[in-house]
Amino acid sequence: MDRTMQEMIDWIEDHLFEDFSLASLGRDMGYSPYYCSFKFHQMTGITIKRYKSLRKMYLASIELKETKQKTIDLAFKYGFLSQEAFTRAFKGTFGISPSAFRKKPQPLQTYLKFKINRREDGFSMDISQKLKIGALQDKIQNQFDHDILNILNGQMMYEEFYNHQLMEKSDYVPFNEAMCSNDTTATIFSDEFKQARASGHRVSLQEYEKITVTPLKPLFENNYTCMVLWFGDDMFCQINLLTVLAYLEQARFDGKVYFHMVNEMTYEVEETEIWLEGYQDLYQQVLIHHRMPEVNVMPVMYQGIRLYLDYLKEDNEITTFIKKHIGKPQDELLQSLFHIFPHYGLGDLQYIKIIEALKEGP
Repeated sequence: MDRTMQEMIDWIEDHLFEDFSLASLGRDMGYSPYYCSFKFHQMTGITIKRYKSLRKMYLASIELKETKQKTIDLAFKYGFLSQEAFTRAFKGTFGISPSAFRKKPQPLQTYLKFKINRREDGFSMDISQKLKIGALQDKIQNQFDHDILNILNGQMMYEEFYNHQLMEKSDYVPFNEAMCSNDTTATIFSDEFKQARASGHRVSLQEYEKITVTPLKPLFENNYTCMVLWFGDDMFCQINLLTVLAYLEQARFDGKVYFHMVNEMTYEVEETEIWLEGYQDLYQQVLIHHRMPEVNVMPVMYQGIRLYLDYLKEDNEITTFIKKHIGKPQDELLQSLFHIFPHYGLGDLQYIKIIEALKEGP
């Protein structure tokens, strides 16, 4: 079945720009249209229509960024009847219009072709990527000397930097949190915040402080002229990033802030300068009031927020998938979840918590 599914995905990619029917897919695959639609949704967690839409929007964003093709020509190329329809779809996906994105390209979430039975085991890098990361570090260190704090998304990324000898003379700390889970409070790292987060994670306050707060001591105690935030493009990372930015604004940090977006599938790093304005309000709108932002945000963060708000719903694409495969051995189910929903960036603990809750029932 895996081979058949990959052949189906390959066929869809080959016909991505065509207005093909399920009947033509089924005919070429040798299965009924219903079976093709059912198996694709079962194996990937989304419909063929949704997959096509996300892939085309992502490929269109690359052409907007790297070519000078007219927007109306791109609209027709990607199957839209008008430039206005293309603009609506693009803004609905990324939270920014095609013209605004072309004028000032910003980080957005990668959406690559599905590969059956491929799983990336967390953050990892090769020699070329190490050189790119080193070059970024050198550029910032030359500008700010060594008065820099690098905040890395989680212990795994922190250890990767350490093991690959990528920690230069600047300071490095991990942000060991999962802000997409459990309740939070308006004032970040207040006593109320720490108690709420510890309770949500089902650990003692002392354990929470040891895991999350103590590693961040340099952030609280030292004065820096530059913050470099190393976070991925998935939902988990983006909600963590939003929290860190809100805290820096809350703490009235007045130095430079750079977001280094680490794409954990392509191993590329994209640098963006951040201005600390409105992130406290954004944090409260999203993480406390659970609503879409009232202001423009980076496309990648906009995508992360949309996924986060969907993730909070009792019935979402993740719970739907788990319910359909609840009888699978847990390890096998976890592997499927990692593979099918990489854009959420969830780990074992988050998925196991959902699985156990669904098994227990109402």
